[in-house]
Amino acid sequence: MKLTRYYNRLRGGIAAAGIAAAMLLAPLVQAAPFTFTFSTLPGGGVLTGNAGQLVGWGYSLTNTDTANWFVPTELSASSIALGTLDGAYFDFPVLAPGATQSVAFDAALLAGLYGIEIDAGATLGQSENGLFTLAGEWWSGDPLAGGVFLQAGEAVVAPFAVQVGATAVPLPGTVALFAIGMLGLLAARRRGQLR
Repeated sequence: MKLTRYYNRLRGGIAAAGIAAAMLLAPLVQAAPFTFTFSTLPGGGVLTGNAGQLVGWGYSLTNTDTANWFVPTELSASSIALGTLDGAYFDFPVLAPGATQSVAFDAALLAGLYGIEIDAGATLGQSENGLFTLAGEWWSGDPLAGGVFLQAGEAVVAPFAVQVGATAVPLPGTVALFAIGMLGLLAARRRGQLR
């Protein structure tokens, strides 16, 4: 009987010690947070464009997790007064573990991150800053092929800036070629009138 009581006390003590150890070690064995990197192209997010011109940013996105899939779900930009922002270019790529996707801005192909049409009344040297914010979800596998949703991801921000450059003017060589062409047309017209 004494042996049974001793055994039960010992067993209870071991269980209590195990629970205490689990509570103390729990923060150390938690899973590492899911992470991804997000940046603009050009690097640093600084664009220069002329008044009335459409310019834009591309992006580079990397899923740094080695086991889970990342799916961007939300993209936004802080509002600015220098022009009209357009987020229709972003393609919300699904990224496998360790995958990277980089897409340059191309207005004709509707590719990139965001476009901006700089206001026609913008003045030379005017500039404005803001932030792009990207958030998404984590999946255990390809979400289009049976992956299971794990959790929403934390948002990541990337800075951007828009600067108004000089208004485009014709290059001197272009003006000279135009003038030569006009002189040629005038000469041909005169010859036609003299005959």
